[in-house]
This record gives sequence, structure tokens and C-alpha cells, in this order.
Amino acid sequence: MPKRGVSKLSFCALTVGVSAVCAAAEAPTWHVSVAGNDAWSGRSAQSDGKGNDGPLATIRAALEASRKQAGAARRIVLGPGQYYVEQTLALDERDAELTIEGAGAGKTVLHGGRRITGWRKDGERFWVADVPEVKDGKWDFRALVVNDRLCPRARLPESGRLQHESRFPVRWMSTAGGGWERKPTEKELTTLQYRTGDLGEWLSVRNAEVTVYHMWDETMVGLAAHDPQTRTLTFSARSGHPPGAFGVNTYVVWNVREGMKQPGQWYLDRDAGRIVYWPLPGEDMEKALAVAPRVETILDLQGKKEKPVRNVALQSLTLSTTTTPCKAGGFGASNYRGALQLAWGDGIRIADVEITNTGGHAVRDWGTRDLRIQHCRLHHLGAGGVRVGDGTGRIEHTRIHHVGLLYPSAIGLSAGGRDGAYVIRRNEIHHTPYSGMAIGGAGTVIEENLLYRCMT
Repeated sequence: MPKRGVSKLSFCALTVGVSAVCAAAEAPTWHVSVAGNDAWSGRSAQSDGKGNDGPLATIRAALEASRKQAGAARRIVLGPGQYYVEQTLALDERDAELTIEGAGAGKTVLHGGRRITGWRKDGERFWVADVPEVKDGKWDFRALVVNDRLCPRARLPESGRLQHESRFPVRWMSTAGGGWERKPTEKELTTLQYRTGDLGEWLSVRNAEVTVYHMWDETMVGLAAHDPQTRTLTFSARSGHPPGAFGVNTYVVWNVREGMKQPGQWYLDRDAGRIVYWPLPGEDMEKALAVAPRVETILDLQGKKEKPVRNVALQSLTLSTTTTPCKAGGFGASNYRGALQLAWGDGIRIADVEITNTGGHAVRDWGTRDLRIQHCRLHHLGAGGVRVGDGTGRIEHTRIHHVGLLYPSAIGLSAGGRDGAYVIRRNEIHHTPYSGMAIGGAGTVIEENLLYRCMT
């Protein structure tokens, strides 16, 4: 009769696995809870019932506490709930060997902003909430999340694009060839002439923003002036290319009350210092979870090429709600940051993480070696899903969809760089207005990915 049991190899593997689990469980751990207190130690997940000790209230306090044991494997465990991050959480070499984990994607949510309360009716359709820091010029944003939905901003036209009359009939010589055959003037880069009847004296210069579309990308700019007599908009910053370049003469005006055409839209009234929102049918604004972004990046891990940040893991949580500055986006919206921003790491793990409702990208990295992005869901993003370069790693079993909601030149997944070498495997990418993937470099392997409804 054959003997039953496990082989020595299986036994060893089991022993190693149990040892690893035990080691993780025994690692010094700091707990964070929405019911916590930063005056407590954070070494327990629950309050002691006497108000003397229990979990911490903020990730920032947990980071400071964990750094006292820098170099050792350790954990920060976030309980379920909504956390509001109004200043970017910066990770560096002091955070090597750290795991930050939540109770599960959708259960532990890190918002890169502030909850908006105090909503009141404004006429028959709209509700408003005061944000005095906006009126004072101390806070600005171009995204609003209500009940986990990235709300569309008020816009003109209601759909499609307006045509403008600016022209720039100059030949493009390619980037390698030096760009434009003739360098654009300052006026050509900062003005747009619109058609009669499209806009008027009612246009608020402080509130309105304009997306100028180019051949492969777009620029979002604020306004410095408006001359209704000559039908001229003057931008507050340069456009990436002159309006009318490449024979493209389309634009959209955002964030004006006149563009509030349907439920679910909003705009930021900077003059009055308030958010104006048109609720969806059945949406109760006295109970709604509305969040306005304060940061471009929620978690920012920054190492150095000669001294990377090693062995950091992020798992089982959601990142939501970030903003972007008003500036030229560049090809593939490359000038915008990620909700999770990385550079020069080594052994970075991102698993079971959801990133949603961002102004910019979900994940951006440069130079990290052995990066793992696995079993993540990145969706409803202002820019792209994953943008990595000049590093190595694996992007696997991740779903990326509904990207480019604010910047339609964004790419679902892009990887490159001279030294970039990645394995991109078994991902699902869909609903991208531009490319589903854009891959450069010589060492990247792409296999068994599902792409559909791209370039739509």
C-alpha cells in the first residue's frame, strides 16, 4: 500500500509559508480607525473602552510612529471607513519594509480631499455649499465626487465641441526636427477667437476654463481676459500648441452656470466661493457624501536612483478624489500626476487596490525596479490608468476602464523608457477615448491582455 503524507518539499514549502504568515502577523503593527485618536498608541485595533488607548486617527500619525522602528518589517492597518487626506502622504527611505493595508477595496477609502457639508437649496434645481477658501483664492479644484461618482462639470456645448476661428497654418517639423517651422508668438499661444453667438458678455473670466484641442493632445487653461467686441479669449497661461494648429479648431468651455444642462452636473463659483450642484433624481444632499479634492497625489513614494525605497506594499484599499492644475497636459496627459505617485523604488507591491474618481492618473512611476501591480481596479479617471517608465516589474490581472474623462488624450496603460522592461499580462482595458496601451522600450513582454472599446 502506498504511503500517505506530504513530501519533504511540500512540507518545507508549507513550513516556509506558515513562517512568512507568522512573521507578518508578528511585525510591529499600528492601527488606524475613523474612531481613533492620534494621542493614542495605535497598537490596538479597538479602544480600551476607557478613552486611554486605542487606534490612531490618521495615517500620518501612524507613519510617524512606525518610523521610530525604521528598517524593520512593520504594518499600518487601516480599519474600514472614509479617510480624508488634505496633504499628500510622502513616503521615503524611512518607510522601507512597510506594509499599508486596509479592510478591502471599497471598505477602506482614502480621499484626497475634504468632505463638503452644509448644502442648501438654490432655486428649484440647484444646491449650493460654501467654500470660502475658494473665494479667497486659497483653494481651487476641477473635480467633485458625490456618492462615489465623478460628477461632470458644467460645459458648453452640452456635448461635442465648439468651433473657433483662430488659425495657425504653420508646418510641424516633428519633435526631432525642432517642432514648428516658425515659432509661435505669445499672442498665438495665449488667445482664441470664437465665433459670433457662441459666447457673450455673460462669460465669467474667473470661473470659466477652456480646453483647446490639438491633434494628439489638449490644453486646459484659465482665462485672463475676455473681449466680447473682438470675440477674443485671452488665456491665463500658454496653450501647449496655438489654437488652430494642425488644422484643429475645436474647444470646450467648462465651469460656467450657463452650462448646467442636466442633473449630476456641477460648477465652482469662485466669485461667490461656493459649489453649485444639480442633484440626480432621488439624491438627498443632506445625506450625500460629497468630496472636493485638495491634492493631486494621495500617496507619494520618492526614492533616489542611488538609494531606492525598498519593499513597500500597499494593499486592500481604495484611493479616490484628486485634482489637477490648469495647464497643458502634454501627449498622453503626461504632465499630470497620479493618485499614487512613485519614483525610484525597489520591490514595491500594489495589490487589491482600487483607484477611482481622480483628476489625473491612477498610478505613475519612474525608475522603480521590481514593481508589482496586481489584482487592481483603476477606473473613472480624469487621465490615464498606469503610466510607468525606466523600471522593471509586472502589471497583471488588473482592470483599467473609463479613463480620460477630463483629458481624452490619456492612455489606459503606458510603459516605456530606455531601460524599461515590464511583463504586462492578463489585464482588461476598455472604454478609453485614446489608446488602450502605448508601449515603448525593448524589454517589455505583453501577453494575454483583453482590450476593447478603445479609441472611442
